[in-house]
Amino acid sequence: MNQERESLARLKWACRRGMLELDVLLEPFVEKHYLSLNPQQKAQFERLLTCDDPDMFAWFMGHEACPDPQLAAMVALILERNREQLR
Repeated sequence: MNQERESLARLKWACRRGMLELDVLLEPFVEKHYLSLNPQQKAQFERLLTCDDPDMFAWFMGHEACPDPQLAAMVALILERNREQLR
């Protein structure tokens, strides 16, 4: 349990990006949904956090398609879960 809390704290810190637009997408997702992901999805999310902010911004805003299908699926999941929160 302690290891899970440390991992979550590390991820929350990694979600603090240079762009506010990414912060408001990523931080709530980690807080509300990360623990419910399966191990493969968790790995995809962590890999997404290694991407450059301008690339991530373009993917989330729909300006560009993410070239990696697994990361594209994670972007879609994050957008879907955040939309659910707004309903």
